Amino acid sequence: MAVERLRCRECEAEVPAGPVYVCERCLGPLEPAYDLEALRRVPLRQRIEAGPRSIWRYVDLLPVPYDPAVDLSPGSTPLLPAPRLGQRLGLRRLYLKNDAANPTWSFKDRSVAIGTAAARRFGYQVLACASTGNLANSVAAHAARAGMRAYVFIPAGLERGKVLASAIYGPTVVEVDGSYDDVNRLCAEIGEEHPWAFLNVNLRPYYSEGGKTLAFEMAEQLGWQPPADVVVPIASGNLLVKIHRGFQELAAVGLVAAATTRVHGAQPAGCAPVSTAFKDGGAIRPVAPRTIAQSLAIGTPADGRYAIAAVRASGGRIDDATDEEIVEGIRLLAECEGIFTETAGGVTIAVLQKLAAAGALDPDGVTVACITGMGLKTADHLAGAVAAPVRVRPSLRAFEEAVLARAS
Repeated sequence: MAVERLRCRECEAEVPAGPVYVCERCLGPLEPAYDLEALRRVPLRQRIEAGPRSIWRYVDLLPVPYDPAVDLSPGSTPLLPAPRLGQRLGLRRLYLKNDAANPTWSFKDRSVAIGTAAARRFGYQVLACASTGNLANSVAAHAARAGMRAYVFIPAGLERGKVLASAIYGPTVVEVDGSYDDVNRLCAEIGEEHPWAFLNVNLRPYYSEGGKTLAFEMAEQLGWQPPADVVVPIASGNLLVKIHRGFQELAAVGLVAAATTRVHGAQPAGCAPVSTAFKDGGAIRPVAPRTIAQSLAIGTPADGRYAIAAVRASGGRIDDATDEEIVEGIRLLAECEGIFTETAGGVTIAVLQKLAAAGALDPDGVTVACITGMGLKTADHLAGAVAAPVRVRPSLRAFEEAVLARAS
């Protein structure tokens, strides 16, 4: 059943559910208002476990009903033990939540599925978004699935792999001369003039709920036990906020005993306004992004202060990683566990390594690192970082001399 009301995160004023995202009273962000007490009185666990192998198994905790017209079956991604990486880092129960296994190879499919269902509910014919790549891929794919038109707006200079992974679905791709923040401002202006469903603008209250399904899945895959620590990459900060909220909601409806997970944030050093503010204890100051982790390159993070509040409330930390550390994080994950992640995942692994070294993670508790996208999308940044192929003539002797002799 769809939620009937939206509630302001700041002043708690409520309005009827609709394509609105800002509170008229205080300009705070609006969020879906759930009757969690009522959900305690239904057999929620049984309903979830009988549901589809996708995010829609949690439909009772989502803001819109299941819509088969937009379903690409996002979610139910692997939670993989990572013993070799854990041994390197001194973490005996390390897991990887591999959201690169989603339909368009990133966690954005969770949010876009919900946002597209909301767009259809409110009668929109056009899907649109401001994106650093992964969201554009997902919006284009879901629009194609639903038979809708799509316009995706991206900053100039985005990785070609991500541009191609949007264009293949047939949207209008608009490359804007400027940063993501410039793109976002333009989309807000377009949304005022054209009746389009901008998923991360006017439909943000619905779209943003997708992130909490990561928390739901982690807990369910661990036998309805929340992990001790979770490490989450930060762009706008919304994903971290929603994962934290997801654990709280599970506790509120009685699916887990308590929301005890420490939530940690990871940013690239070349775009680290949230990490800097967390460490300094001051306000978030906008920055000009300079990082290879373009999917995290948001210099004015809309949910940054809420991310800091969630991390502090949970007892977690926020740290950042240089471009060199990001590349090394990608290599470390691939070599230890056979998973090729994009640059955002390199940020997560690099910060995971720092947190483990600093003693910020429970070495005996369950730690989950969120891998939010697949590596082929950002392979351009690895040029020169991996060994070149060994070239040989097509003979056994040439192979033995060039390869086996070198290995011995």
